[in-house]
Amino acid sequence: MNKNLRQSPWKIAPALFVVLILIAGACNGDDDAAATPAPTAASATAEPAPRDEFFDTSEGLFDAPAATVTPDAPLGPGEANTFGTGGIVLASLQTITTGRDIIFRADLTVAVTDVASAGGEATTIVEALGGFLFGQQTTGGGQPRSVLTFKALPDNFQAALDALGSIGEIRTQNISADDVTGLVVDLQSRIRTAEVSVDRLRDFLSNANDISAVAELERELLNRETTLETLRGQLRTVQDQVAQATIILTLTEDDIRPDMRVAVSTYLGHEDAGESCPGDGEPRFVQGDKVTVCFEIFNTGDTSLAQFTLRDSVLDVDFDDLTVVFGDPALLEPGQTLVLAVEIVVDRDLRIQTRVTAEPVKEETGEVISGRTVSRTETSFIFTEDPGGLPGFSDGLSASWDVMQNIGGLGILAAGAILPFLWLVVVAGAFLWWRRRRAIDGSDPQAPDVMTQ
Repeated sequence: MNKNLRQSPWKIAPALFVVLILIAGACNGDDDAAATPAPTAASATAEPAPRDEFFDTSEGLFDAPAATVTPDAPLGPGEANTFGTGGIVLASLQTITTGRDIIFRADLTVAVTDVASAGGEATTIVEALGGFLFGQQTTGGGQPRSVLTFKALPDNFQAALDALGSIGEIRTQNISADDVTGLVVDLQSRIRTAEVSVDRLRDFLSNANDISAVAELERELLNRETTLETLRGQLRTVQDQVAQATIILTLTEDDIRPDMRVAVSTYLGHEDAGESCPGDGEPRFVQGDKVTVCFEIFNTGDTSLAQFTLRDSVLDVDFDDLTVVFGDPALLEPGQTLVLAVEIVVDRDLRIQTRVTAEPVKEETGEVISGRTVSRTETSFIFTEDPGGLPGFSDGLSASWDVMQNIGGLGILAAGAILPFLWLVVVAGAFLWWRRRRAIDGSDPQAPDVMTQ
């Protein structure tokens, strides 16, 4: 029994060696299955058998759409997207690969307050990460929009997405990581086969003597060389997409609604420098009354306002003539009110036309948002009554002065009307003088006899 045991290890060694190889192969197979992503439609055609005849290049190598991350689609490993009230959180995509050919692509829509400045900021961000601006399409007008295409290194793909998403509010996000390893292998195999076929045809052509055979071989060689260059171009395209990740950034202007409302009121007196604003009651006064006019500006929009201007041509006042009663004209936030006042003396009925303009500004920086100026015009009336009683000396003097001004105005008007025809009077006078001179000299027989008259 012991003798058999001493000889058995030499007999069973080959069997144990085979068992160990099988176990190691099974373990490696499981690891590869766990580490290798599921093959795509492109990878299913890896390493085809070499073909030496005509090559079919119409298999739609680039027809399969890239998988995108949408709110309803399941996410791959390492991806996540969370939709909030106003935007979404960028997905964290694993860009580290293990020798495979991966095409990374992202489509990102970001709402910003200023499309032009945000485009420059985005370009600076990508260039700092070793990428570059590949294309740009920008439209202006009331709804500016800019679409920028960036190329970035795959290792910096996630960092570029995080930085670009921080320049505004993220509205939409699509991210894809397409494994094209099988496609690259397939193209390389086709290229090698095509090169062998081209070389073989060139050898046939060099040894051909028959004219018809030479023509047929040249035609076939041209077709296969064209196919070879097409395959090489397709491979270069795929390799370029693998070497540089693509990020398409769409910048849209954030929806802002700047607005304001203007109200004009009056009250009697100049005593409190507008502290009694706003006025109340009927705007009816006696001629010669001292009246305070109040202007109320309400920020009814969702954006802060600044750089106010106010002009009333009837009262002949602008913003510099007004007294700030309440509020800050440098920055009027949504929901706040600005009250201004001016003191006048009424002597007649007035139809006030007040025009107010303001510029919306960014709350963070105070920078003006161009192209969104807010303007409002408010019309109001002031009615006056004659105080009654007999007119005094000053009233008569004032009336006389008004009459003199009216007469002077009529004289100036008449002079302006006659002045264009003054040359006719000069010509007529010169003609009469000339006729009279000829009559005196006797050179004009038709002229009347001046001496007898």
